[in-house]
Amino acid sequence: MIKNITNVRGFKCWGAHSGIKSMRRDLAIIYSEVPAAAAATLTQNKVQAEPIKITQRNLANNQAQVIVCNAGNANACTGEQGRLGAEAMVRVTAEMLGISEEDVIVASTGLIGEKFPTEEVVEGIRVNIPKLSTEAKAGSFVANAILTTDTFAKEGFVEFEHEGITIHMGGVAKGSGMIHPNMATMLAFVITDFDIDKNLLQSTLRYCVDRTFNMITVDGDTSTNDMVAILANGMAGNTKVTSESDPGFIVFREKLLEILTHLAKLIVSDGEGASKFIEYKVSKARSEENARKLVRAISDSTLVKTAMFGRDPNWGRIIAACGNAGIAFNYKKVNLMIGDKTHMVTVLEKGNPTDFDKNYMKKILRESHIRIHLEVNTGHEEAVGWGSDLTTDYVLFNSVYTT
Repeated sequence: MIKNITNVRGFKCWGAHSGIKSMRRDLAIIYSEVPAAAAATLTQNKVQAEPIKITQRNLANNQAQVIVCNAGNANACTGEQGRLGAEAMVRVTAEMLGISEEDVIVASTGLIGEKFPTEEVVEGIRVNIPKLSTEAKAGSFVANAILTTDTFAKEGFVEFEHEGITIHMGGVAKGSGMIHPNMATMLAFVITDFDIDKNLLQSTLRYCVDRTFNMITVDGDTSTNDMVAILANGMAGNTKVTSESDPGFIVFREKLLEILTHLAKLIVSDGEGASKFIEYKVSKARSEENARKLVRAISDSTLVKTAMFGRDPNWGRIIAACGNAGIAFNYKKVNLMIGDKTHMVTVLEKGNPTDFDKNYMKKILRESHIRIHLEVNTGHEEAVGWGSDLTTDYVLFNSVYTT
């Protein structure tokens, strides 16, 4: 049996239709039976949706007990009416569950600038909180209730042993377009029964997000609503982990990285109009930070994205993008390889172009999974990122998004 967020101890959830979207689930609730350590990374877009502001305030103490999210309306650029709507979501959720308003994480996703349907959402919360469940279908309902332009639900689950206890971790995510996380319209919610200090949880989430969700791009646009949130309720009963030197911390961080990487890749693979999933790797760099900057520079390049869509082996665009990464870069030292899942072709070796078979390269670029690997040859650090191509379908879809 496939496991999901309902297999995490002490959590109940539900996803339902509240009336925002036509005939589709649009309201998700994830509830911990006890107060949980909580952490989040939020969009750095200067235009922030109303739920982002509330969640940032409520997480000042790194504790929460419930995540409530609506889809179909971003509640961004909605003024006073939107602020009151987001606050109403928090208030009714807290009332129905008998918890503090400060323990509510609230999120929204959908169209920007549309009047927020407060009455429908609030009534949906009232009707559906009594339905919170540990049944497997409830986890799937949640995964589907947060979708917008996504073509499939995105779920993940991992478990590991610690102190003779099986620790569970599950997550859901949404995202297809407006994907260019710059965190401090993608959402990801992760829950675990691991017991970990709430301040350590925040720094650990930041570490993992920097290496996963902050390493993906579809179109280069950072949403007003980006949020990755995690709740750790400690109900596994392990000895609380309070420092990075404690037993169990490293495996916890590895598993959090694993589930976030999985969810991040699912988002990229569902990129609006995308025909290719592209993995970018930079190795032998002076520092991990430099490697990440190079990955982001390449994956963000519109010219690289369009070349991949057109199956054009124009590797010069990749090297040109590296020169715009904002760090020292000497192309005369680098090796550049392009390929698919099974074959890699060296197109640049220590700064010298190779005599590769362009027809063979075009054949490789027909594949749906492409790899680009740059060896900087200035150190020993590396980074990996993921992105999609930029297609005519993307342009057509987003040219009529609201009509």
